[in-house]
Amino acid sequence: MTAAGESDDAPVPLPITGELDLHTFRPSDLGELIPVWLDECHARGFREVRIIHGKGTGTLRTTVHALLSRSPRVAGFRLGDEHTGSWGATLVTLRP
Repeated sequence: MTAAGESDDAPVPLPITGELDLHTFRPSDLGELIPVWLDECHARGFREVRIIHGKGTGTLRTTVHALLSRSPRVAGFRLGDEHTGSWGATLVTLRP
C-alpha cells in the first residue's frame, strides 16, 4: 500500500510519445504493456517507435522481440544504431 492508501499495483498512466523505456517495468508486465502501447502509438499516427530495454543480460530484449514478432501492428523491427540506443533499444516500424 502507498501512503495514500492506494495499491502498488494501481495502473500508472503513461504519456504516449513514441518511446517506451522499460527500465521501471517488471518483465511480467510486458505481455500486456507492449501490445496496448503499440495500439496507442498506432492510434496517434506514429509509424516508427522506440522501445528501450537496456543491454543487461538480454532477457528484456528477447521478450520484447518475441512480443513484436507476434504483433499484427508491427511491420518490422531492428536494434538501434549508435544514435538510437545501440543494442539497448529496438526500433519498431508500425503498419499503416
